[in-house]
Amino acid sequence: MQYVWKAAQAFFPGQEREQDSWVRAHLLELLRGKASWVAAGIRRSATLRGMEAEKRQPADECADYLLKYSPYLHYDQALAAGFPIATGVVEGACRHLVQDRMNLTGARWSLSGAEAVLRLRALRSSNDFDAYWTFHESQEYARNHASHYANQRVPETVAPPARSARRNRKSGLKIVKKKAEE
Repeated sequence: MQYVWKAAQAFFPGQEREQDSWVRAHLLELLRGKASWVAAGIRRSATLRGMEAEKRQPADECADYLLKYSPYLHYDQALAAGFPIATGVVEGACRHLVQDRMNLTGARWSLSGAEAVLRLRALRSSNDFDAYWTFHESQEYARNHASHYANQRVPETVAPPARSARRNRKSGLKIVKKKAEE
């Protein structure tokens, strides 16, 4: 959006109402998924106005940006799927998940260690940790126990018979004192 505003300021210097109207029209087309079309229109407009290279630079930068990122600017599809399109949300999540934890003075992270920490932070932040942990334990059980038995069925374990208190006393260790040699 900042590129579109800068282009509007180049086309309509000092004319806030015209800038606002122009920006709204172009942002609406971006939301409709027409980034390449908007970029072409901005370049064409700068050319038709006969703008000098220095004055049209913000317009060209905007068009360059839109063309470079047009494969990712499918806002129409994101909106239809109900996804947020504001970069502030993504940047805030990155700051919360990554920078606040990983950007510590002197910290060194292996790729697997960093990924594990980020996954746990994401689970905790989204309040999904309890559900994940239940799933994790069931998967660990299946992998480490059930997979070793036919039909993935672990036989029931039988508790050992209870010992009587009397027997426990007899089988306990006794302290034996050695008599001094005579």
